[in-house]
Amino acid sequence: MPTEVPTDPAEKVRQFPTTPGVYLMKDAQGRVIYVGKAVNLRSRAGSYFTQAAAVDRRTADLVREIRDIDFIPADSEVDALLMEARLVKDIQPQFNQSLKDDKTFPYLEITTREDFPRVEFTRTPQAQGTKLYGPFTNAKKLRGTIAVLQKIFRFRTCSLDIEAEDERWRWFRPCLLHSIKQCTAPCNLRISKEDYRRDIERLKMFLDGKKATLLEELRTDMHEAAQALLFEKAAHLRDEIQALENLNLRGNLDEHVQPEVFYIDPKKGLAGLQKIFKLPNPPRRIEGLDIAHLGGGGTVASLVQFIDGLPFKHGYKRYRIRTVDGIDDFASMREVVGRRFDRLRKEGESFPDLLLIDGGRGQLNAALETLQTLGITPPFTISLAKQEEEIYIPNESEPRRLSRHSYALRLLQYVRDESHRFAQHYHHILRKRATLEDEYT
Repeated sequence: MPTEVPTDPAEKVRQFPTTPGVYLMKDAQGRVIYVGKAVNLRSRAGSYFTQAAAVDRRTADLVREIRDIDFIPADSEVDALLMEARLVKDIQPQFNQSLKDDKTFPYLEITTREDFPRVEFTRTPQAQGTKLYGPFTNAKKLRGTIAVLQKIFRFRTCSLDIEAEDERWRWFRPCLLHSIKQCTAPCNLRISKEDYRRDIERLKMFLDGKKATLLEELRTDMHEAAQALLFEKAAHLRDEIQALENLNLRGNLDEHVQPEVFYIDPKKGLAGLQKIFKLPNPPRRIEGLDIAHLGGGGTVASLVQFIDGLPFKHGYKRYRIRTVDGIDDFASMREVVGRRFDRLRKEGESFPDLLLIDGGRGQLNAALETLQTLGITPPFTISLAKQEEEIYIPNESEPRRLSRHSYALRLLQYVRDESHRFAQHYHHILRKRATLEDEYT
């Protein structure tokens, strides 16, 4: 004979599995009055049938109404979290009602009107142009879920306005998430718009509860890629399949919450520079200068150009210092600033909106003295010192220190680091050339 199922919910819950899932509390009329998620169904649902829950002000009213309880198993805590959000939205249970219209609860939001859609955690959903999932009951677990899913689908979570046809993005530096293989770096156009959107559609399938269909589709694509000898693509799909199948082995979602990745946002960086330095307009054209030394005492300099906060490689220039013997950064800076601005003036070219010098007060003064000698009114010129990230400004006795999280500082660091990288690259070219000359002479 089949085992009789207890009718008392307190007894019934003792037969629940100890695996993830969603539990549904019902009243005397069989209506679902509360939906909750659990990593361990028996333990979590059973906690409502204790003396403490009966007197706790947060649960007492609910406990008095419970006449039955059911559960729906889930493959993982991630699946349970998403299933709970879907059920709350569809059923709108009485004791989950505070979630229905309250915009302070968190949502997962996917933008739909961008070349490379973003996936975001938000408490203030946009009225249009997005696909919304939620509301969720636990902000920390939602952040953990996004982090887990990002490892599988490698979507972007930044707020950059990336256009697939804008070639300038090819010179943009991806953030840390690309380095740890959690983003395909659309900010550097390392993935096509079509392939990126395919990944987003797969993410949506998973979020919509179509995990089995998604896995079947991925397996088909993997076999087709292998038959076409696209082994790298096939390997990536294999890893994606394994990650989805092993999702329940990923542990507590709270452990996956990532620290914020401080990417460079060009638009916010420019706006920040305008505000901080009280400029009449955002500095659309920024040029950065750096000095590098060769082993034998020779010196080179680099100039990088950023337009609208993005690197403009066609504007990059290299200089071999001609008039300075030995190592003298100040004299080298005077020479390169003089050569750059004298040429711009002679050719009738405009000056940059902001000139960034790599160094401290001495390098800044050397640049300004040169422009004064040439009779040139300098553009807004500042220097950024490496160790303490201090910004030196003309006519200010003390350097400024911006927040390390400042978008303006991140943009200045990007320009400074790019000028340093470009100078070092020239340094290596010349050193290699000198080595070859020594070998063949």
